[in-house]
Amino acid sequence: MNPLSGKINLDFRSSEPIYLQIAQQIQQLVMKGDLKLGDQLPTVREMATELRINFNTVSRAYRLLDETRLISTQRGRGTYIWEEPDEAMKQKLRQKGLEELALRYLKEAGKLGYTPAEAIETLKQLAQSGQTSLSDEDQQEER
Repeated sequence: MNPLSGKINLDFRSSEPIYLQIAQQIQQLVMKGDLKLGDQLPTVREMATELRINFNTVSRAYRLLDETRLISTQRGRGTYIWEEPDEAMKQKLRQKGLEELALRYLKEAGKLGYTPAEAIETLKQLAQSGQTSLSDEDQQEER
């Protein structure tokens, strides 16, 4: 069975390229332990068919992950998780994910006419009020 089945969710309205969304989500799945060293990923064509996108887009995501040595594609054998990130790499991936999320938030807030200072102040207020904790339902949805 495809270990990524139903785990990659694309936002076609996002300004972030689809191939980056795929690569980042695979990195996150490795970081969370959902994908482990030696796990085989679906072929480019299988993934493209499942996600209903062009196979070149998936190929680009795989190439990016291959360049970071997170995966390895071996002609005729398949694509596998090549390296399990150590704690330093996990922290770096976590930080990168948080930075990308923050940038998206600031860009979206900017599109709505808010300044970065206003957006940051709102985040601080929400964090201080405790409204940022995930409910049980939200936590299950995250998994």
